[in-house]
Amino acid sequence: MSERVMYVKPGCPYCQTAREGLAADGFDWEERDATTRPEWRAELFSHTNDRGVVPTIVGPDGVQVGWPPGKG
Repeated sequence: MSERVMYVKPGCPYCQTAREGLAADGFDWEERDATTRPEWRAELFSHTNDRGVVPTIVGPDGVQVGWPPGKG
């Protein structure tokens, strides 16, 4: 299991950009489509103060809401 989890939704261009950025930086992550499982949606909302912003990346260095970093 990866140290990072990225919450996404289908067709999200920011999610694709985040994928490319994480890969370029050499990170691995587990991807969770927040539209497919109620528990993943609940996790996403708990990390984003009930805003549901994607991508949201949860890792050992904290929670990154939105992409690029600092724009969420």
